[in-house]
Amino acid sequence: MKLLSTLTLATALILPGITLAKEVSGIQVADTLTLENQALVLNGAGVRSKFFMDLYVGSLYLPNAAKSTATVIEAPIAAIRLNITSNMITSDKMRAAITEGFEYATADNTADIQPQIDAFMALFKDEIKQGDQFTFVTQKNTGVSAYKNDQKQATIEGEMFRQALLKIWLGDKPAQQSLKEAMLGQ
Repeated sequence: MKLLSTLTLATALILPGITLAKEVSGIQVADTLTLENQALVLNGAGVRSKFFMDLYVGSLYLPNAAKSTATVIEAPIAAIRLNITSNMITSDKMRAAITEGFEYATADNTADIQPQIDAFMALFKDEIKQGDQFTFVTQKNTGVSAYKNDQKQATIEGEMFRQALLKIWLGDKPAQQSLKEAMLGQ
């Protein structure tokens, strides 16, 4: 099933203009998004799982296809979307996972972006439930605009913060290697 999803996503990227319905772990993943007045195309999508349970579907949207983290970081805009597929994800668990992600993304050097991390963590204070969707629109030299269920929550400024956030899923120590590969269309 995972191979089929990867092949379907790869086919959609190779054959522009062909619209294929993409379903990843029961979630319909859009081929394109318009965010911050910018049309973005699906680069790839995959599942974050733990202990054989699917937790969320993560997808990456870019202006143009990219196969490397460096290319994504250099893109003027990128969006990561998380569709929560499990009721096992709570606000506390999400905050703990993202805290760990920032530690890995910065090699345990979060001091320079701690105020932005604190502001970002506030976005997860409310209950998280199955079916919720988070979208993080990252803009080079600006920062990150965060949405929950298509409602804008905040914009957090800072280029270092933007890069660290992307590296949670796409860095050297990502949340899950197979998810990173799927998001990068590998």
